[in-house]
Amino acid sequence: MKVRYDIVVTGVGAISAAGVGILPLVEAVREKRSILQPVPLEIVGEAGFLWGKTEGFKASDFMPPLKARRFDRASLFAVAAAGMALKDAGIDPRAGNGERVGISLGCGFGGIANSEEFLRGWFQKGTEGLTPMLFPNTVPNAPASNASIEHGMKGPNVTQVQRFCSAEAAFQMACRFLEEGRADVMLTGGVDELNPVIMQGFASAGQLQSWARGFGEGCGMLVLERREAASARGAKPLAAIAGIRTVGRLLRGSEQEGADRLCGSVNPDLVSFSGCAENVPVLKNRFPEADTLAAGTIVGRSLAMGGVALAALVGLLPENRTGLHLAASPEGPYFAIDVAGGAPVKP
Repeated sequence: MKVRYDIVVTGVGAISAAGVGILPLVEAVREKRSILQPVPLEIVGEAGFLWGKTEGFKASDFMPPLKARRFDRASLFAVAAAGMALKDAGIDPRAGNGERVGISLGCGFGGIANSEEFLRGWFQKGTEGLTPMLFPNTVPNAPASNASIEHGMKGPNVTQVQRFCSAEAAFQMACRFLEEGRADVMLTGGVDELNPVIMQGFASAGQLQSWARGFGEGCGMLVLERREAASARGAKPLAAIAGIRTVGRLLRGSEQEGADRLCGSVNPDLVSFSGCAENVPVLKNRFPEADTLAAGTIVGRSLAMGGVALAALVGLLPENRTGLHLAASPEGPYFAIDVAGGAPVKP
């Protein structure tokens, strides 16, 4: 595989239904052991739906309880996962040069619980029912902002909301910032929280489709660096980014042409599916000889859970082997990210 981007992954962090840290996620995905549990019947009024709650996550393991109360759940995930990824990479932005460390994060629903509470006050009591302290946590860029403040990252700070490809869109932007020299280090991935209100909203809109039967929450974070910067500080890459391609849609009648443009001529050893990519036949059946992984079927899906899937791919990809991450939203866009294995994550 010819490396297109001179960018490497030097750290990973993950919080998911499998547990806290990259290793529980890697183990569950490797064993194809689903962590999903039945959604209580009273939430959506019908059976057959699953979700992956991060029951093993405790904010108090990462910060004092009084500080944790200021953050929405998605921000807590992002702060914790960013800290794990930075530690894995051996980088401390507060030790100096924090202006050259940035974050580009995908976020779908953001602090949905805080948003619901904030809006409930408005609908019940008008302006008198609004709680100002909740408002900062209702916007989707709160997780990236809180993570940057907590870890001293003063470089580029961007949040992408792009349906089921939110994390992949953020990943692409992170690579661009590095290519253009706007930063030396970029944290990227995706974060979302899971709340019954989300599922009730989907049910009310008649959008509880079969591909969305396994809901999930958590955060997958990767540390990206330019190769020369990583080498200069003696970091051993976990993986290298070999290419990124995207198409807006797979047009009816031209699906094969769209898939050819998206996948290129790569022949990966391992294919990772995110969003609804595994439900697109022209993508699912394209690489019959490759091993496949679908983190969403293990820990659940959400709009930005592609970050968790990318972290799992990096963690599972052996050295000198090639991987392909495919992500799709029902109406587009579609992303393909080529990854070359570096030093594998070992249990």
